[in-house]
Amino acid sequence: MVDPTADVALSTVDCESSLYNDIQALLKEMNSQSASQKGRLRWSLQKRLQSDPSGSVSLIRVLLKELEKKLKMISETYKMQPYMHVIPVLHTLYYVVIQSGAMIPTSLYQTVYECLMKMLILPSPYSTVALSTLRSIKMEMITPGSLYQRRVTAEQSLKNEHFTLREKVFVLADPAVFSVQLEATVRSDLEVSSYLRNTPTMEKNVVLRVLETGLGTTCQSSRLAQALEALEDHMVEKCFQEVVLAVEQSIKHGAGGRASYLNKLQDIHKDILTASKEDIATVDHGSACSAAMPFPEINFLLWRHDEDLWNLLADFALKVRRDSVQSEDSGTEGHQKESDFDDREQPPDRNPVPAFSRRNAFKTMKSADKLTLMKEKIEAFPGSSPVQEEDSRRQIARVVVMGDDRVLGRLTRAYHSIRERESKHLILIKKLNLQLYYIPVTDAEPSPSPPDSLCQGEGRLSLASLLGRVDPWYNSNINSLRASISKLDGMRSDHSKPLQQNLFLLDTLCYYLRCGTQPVNLPLYSVKMTQSSCGVSSVVQEVFVSHLEADIPEFRHIKEKCPKEPAARRQKATVEVFGAVISVSYTKIPLSKREVVKGVAPMTYGVVITSEPAAVTSGEDYLTVRFDSVNPGYNTVIQTQNISVRTMEHRTLSVCLDKDSRRTYTDVQRIEISPCLDPGCSIRTRFSVSSERERLLSKYLDKVLSLPINTFTGVTL
Repeated sequence: MVDPTADVALSTVDCESSLYNDIQALLKEMNSQSASQKGRLRWSLQKRLQSDPSGSVSLIRVLLKELEKKLKMISETYKMQPYMHVIPVLHTLYYVVIQSGAMIPTSLYQTVYECLMKMLILPSPYSTVALSTLRSIKMEMITPGSLYQRRVTAEQSLKNEHFTLREKVFVLADPAVFSVQLEATVRSDLEVSSYLRNTPTMEKNVVLRVLETGLGTTCQSSRLAQALEALEDHMVEKCFQEVVLAVEQSIKHGAGGRASYLNKLQDIHKDILTASKEDIATVDHGSACSAAMPFPEINFLLWRHDEDLWNLLADFALKVRRDSVQSEDSGTEGHQKESDFDDREQPPDRNPVPAFSRRNAFKTMKSADKLTLMKEKIEAFPGSSPVQEEDSRRQIARVVVMGDDRVLGRLTRAYHSIRERESKHLILIKKLNLQLYYIPVTDAEPSPSPPDSLCQGEGRLSLASLLGRVDPWYNSNINSLRASISKLDGMRSDHSKPLQQNLFLLDTLCYYLRCGTQPVNLPLYSVKMTQSSCGVSSVVQEVFVSHLEADIPEFRHIKEKCPKEPAARRQKATVEVFGAVISVSYTKIPLSKREVVKGVAPMTYGVVITSEPAAVTSGEDYLTVRFDSVNPGYNTVIQTQNISVRTMEHRTLSVCLDKDSRRTYTDVQRIEISPCLDPGCSIRTRFSVSSERERLLSKYLDKVLSLPINTFTGVTL
């Protein structure tokens, strides 16, 4: 007689062997230089699990073995490669757990939990991601189905009284990069999510998934699915509310509430089957729940005006407030003063020169609001899992920008403006947790620029490259998207092709939004420019994140005529004019951080300043400043955090920020650059008990404003 258990065991071994090979290929791909196919292996593995949810248990076992192997290699070799591979394994583990429709054995969860506990001894950021994964595993182990329920409820804004966290996704694309055809194609790919959303269907999926995950083999999945389909919408909503309540009560009570939770699920299961008036087949055919998580609603738009971001966030915050007023007439949310949104009612400022003029940030602000701004900065520290630990009164606005360095420059400008507005009157921070994401996209072909314009050089993906070096998993999954997106331009004129072919971008974006929770903090710099026009001086203040380029227009012809030849030949050229005399003062970084060098007056035709974040320097943030001369022998490079450059001989500079010709300033006589201070960390109050608390808190805060771009690894700065 043939033993059926032997066949099952053999099938399991074959499945795990196949999955092991897939994981090894996934990790090997990270070391590959080819970007064209990166991210496809992860996507294929995700699709495989969706078509066969039963493989999730086997994949968790494979990932567990891989983590244990990495721990052993780290303890024996202390080399970086095992560290690098920890991140993708952890995120793959989390994604398997959250999307799995199968019941995971408690014993397997316990083994995974113990392994993750050992990983907490790893250096940051690896221990940070391990801790986030550990919290997710612990919650799912105690309350099966909770990760899926919370994620879908937040992403789909499913109304209920027990878990009120809401999420909104905004994708802002730079029109300088997106052609009309590319915009239409990407919009079509991303906004598919809007057509696939149906509230009763979402609620049924949540109920079915939680009951299947929690009850396992005792759940009559096929009968349950039929019973849910037969119920009227108001009954489905009632069941959904009961499931959410059961999940939230279980999370609140911790491990001691697990038995009560499972009993409650049994009651809900029985009630649904009883409530259905239709004849339901007695034969159960296993899981009836799709393993694919529903897509969140994606709001895609071209970012044409600086204030677009503020308006989107303010509208979202106002809508949340209206919803809370309607659903909680007697609650604190419903009684919030209208004045909280007074600032939004003012007409938007469309002045293209944003400024961060002199501010009386805390002159009329309440003490509690001042502390909120500081607390918000502290909470930006990597290590928390948003869906698990967010205050239920706060909503999550996920903002994804698509473009090159120029769109991050625009985001920098908008982010500083938001912080400055909030420092005067809290509007968004009380309501919204702002999460920032970046998908690099560049022009398929370099767009022609006038020969006399600044910022026409190549290399507009320097920040994408930086993020890719910091986080190889970001490089594999997100940096690789730029090649795929660029190929879409003019490529898909036939939109009748199968939908499956269009889902790679949307699936990858969703993966990024759900797993990319660890920020890399890019320092911002303030630049004060003194302009002179028709004998009248004016001052403009701006911010930049990656790049500032200044040149003297009179000497551009020298730069253009300079042949692109080896340095030795150029040094022998007969050109006598190397540039103009400029005065420079700065603070040296490498040797003496306090030494101020003054009176430097190099001969130059231009200055290029690039940011070097601590994320890649493994030290501290600084600027690399290069003074260019036609003769390379006269070129000078310094490192600093503060610098002032002033023209001599009645000449002026043309200044371009973050490689964006739309942010070019002319007739500039002087530029002064320093780290940009966070308006929310400026303390100007009279002496009081509360202001003393603010001073103590402010003392330990990093007052420099950084742009937090979410990645999979993150960097603790």
